[in-house]
Amino acid sequence: MIYTSGQDFRAARQKRVLLFGMSGLGKTYLSNMLRDAGQANAGGWFHYSVDYRIGTRYMNEFIADNFKREAMKVPLLRELLMSDSVYIASNITFNNLAPLSTYLGKPGDPARGGIAFEEYQRRQAEHAQAEISAMLDVPRFVERAKNIYGYQNFICDTSGSICEVVDAESPADPVMRALADNQLLVWIKGSDTHKAELARRFDRAPKPMYYRPDFLMKLWAEYLVHEGKSATEVDPDAFLRFGYARLLDHRQPRYAAMARWGVTVTAEDVAQVKTPTDFDDMIETALDRAKNHA
Repeated sequence: MIYTSGQDFRAARQKRVLLFGMSGLGKTYLSNMLRDAGQANAGGWFHYSVDYRIGTRYMNEFIADNFKREAMKVPLLRELLMSDSVYIASNITFNNLAPLSTYLGKPGDPARGGIAFEEYQRRQAEHAQAEISAMLDVPRFVERAKNIYGYQNFICDTSGSICEVVDAESPADPVMRALADNQLLVWIKGSDTHKAELARRFDRAPKPMYYRPDFLMKLWAEYLVHEGKSATEVDPDAFLRFGYARLLDHRQPRYAAMARWGVTVTAEDVAQVKTPTDFDDMIETALDRAKNHA
């Protein structure tokens, strides 16, 4: 780890932290709080959102082309697009990633908003490569934040699917090496209560997710047998609900493997953090706890 103790972190001129864990446990909350609390050259934090980088740099063209395909189905918009009279683009922000989620889509019945499973797999593969690229950009953005904008501190807000595209069991994994060599990795760990709440929240509003290819194939085959339906008869939202609970359990050991490269805090700890000082205290405590258990 780049910091060996709480005191080491407290004394560091440049604090660099990467947050990971399931979506909904506080990664973006902490990142927004740190970003909004201070300015560059005054203890401020540069906020690097992996999902934002994916959507604006690596999948922006895919997303815009998907919008254009839909627009081409409307005669008026088709005419305007063909004459370069309108411009279509996504408007992704740190807090609104809907264009990216919409592009990833959901497999199943087209009449209910689904896409063909083969197309879904293709988009999943695009997302995996984009996520890897966005994370490999982190060391360069650490330097950019400092050299261009004057930020000494750097907070990386990762995607919930980070654990799916790295092999944390391998000391030579290039993404894990690039991240751990430049930042302190911090797992925000949820309890069974949090898992139940995340599942309830997802059930109310299912959203596209990323799955490892082998896990997705197994899940899809299991669901088709369970429901006794063909691929084009599947309710897309019902499939996502079916997969989400299994995904929560599937990711836990992968997050735990990543946590061995850094430290762990709980979602309850995060809920108590209201200021940058609170954040520093939480990280110091986690570092000292890890040191004492080493």
